Amino acid sequence: MYLKKPFWSDTLNSPPEGESQSPVLELVKSIDKQRLYREVTLALRTGLRDARAEFSFLRVRGLRSLLKFLRSVAQSDHTINLFCHSQSIPQLQVVPVLFEHSLKEVEDQTVSNLNHIFTVVPMKITSPSTDAEVALALRVLEGCCLLHRESTILAHQHKAIKVLMNILSTRGVLEQGACLDALIAIMLDSSSNQMDFEACDGIEEVAHLIRDTQVEENLRLKCGEFLLLLIGHVNGRETSPMLTINEDVRRFLGEKSASLIWAASQFGSTLDPDERLTALHIQARRVLESIDLY
Repeated sequence: MYLKKPFWSDTLNSPPEGESQSPVLELVKSIDKQRLYREVTLALRTGLRDARAEFSFLRVRGLRSLLKFLRSVAQSDHTINLFCHSQSIPQLQVVPVLFEHSLKEVEDQTVSNLNHIFTVVPMKITSPSTDAEVALALRVLEGCCLLHRESTILAHQHKAIKVLMNILSTRGVLEQGACLDALIAIMLDSSSNQMDFEACDGIEEVAHLIRDTQVEENLRLKCGEFLLLLIGHVNGRETSPMLTINEDVRRFLGEKSASLIWAASQFGSTLDPDERLTALHIQARRVLESIDLY
């Protein structure tokens, strides 16, 4: 669901300097804020209702709706603030729903006994998550954590790192690529999630993927981008819980690759977003080539 622009929005422009704002304009702005808040809550309630469904195709529909909603929210600071406010309401929180349904561990979905066969009360069975559903849930998780910092705390409460590392080691390329992006988002300025990543030997798992020539090249490149972003973010912070990250990369990928990753991770903070993304792709390719030669 996209947040619609009201037909009267052109009248909300600031008045010329020196002119006072009319009461009518203030009323219109107040009505517009209320309209936006209603649309935010409606989009969340609709998407979360489907995301909690028993059937995977309904959960996929809900996740797609939530992802479109997050992309629409990201277009203005005002809607971002409304979304952040909505996440203080338990019934509208997105992250817990993701881990309780689409990102639920496979063993949690197994039927432990057949006692329900001999009773008149039917057992509620939820269809397992499909590959597309898991990938969408990871994209929604990434968006929530980037827009709302406290979502990383909710993710930590649901043992997000452990769940995502399991997805990274057992799922397919589609989910693995989304998982790497989500890992960066939930570890951003979150020391608790960073410590969980280190405890799960996350660098070793990523290094295993990037060195495996049987893995698709696009996924190996994504692993290179992940290491560049991770090291570029935590490097130089004395209070970072991941002080051994450079040593871990050196141990699993070799001295040459570790040095290249460290140097390349310092690329262009002064570049615009498009140039920064291009530089990231180029540096990830160089990292991959250095590993192949190692």
